[in-house]
Amino acid sequence: MNTSTTRRLTRRRDDRMIAGVCSGVASYTGLDPALVRLLTVVAAIFSVGTVALAYIAAWILMPEA
Repeated sequence: MNTSTTRRLTRRRDDRMIAGVCSGVASYTGLDPALVRLLTVVAAIFSVGTVALAYIAAWILMPEA
């Protein structure tokens, strides 16, 4: 009997600021959503658009929970 659970990377509805991407990543990795949001903003500032494009792609590709 297999009792393991499968984790899915999904956008969260209950803890979202913009699209729920950071909250979904935080839930998937077990990190605090505020930390993931802060790291995303800092990375977006220093990456000249790459992180922003990745966020938009995740917004489109990640299913909503």
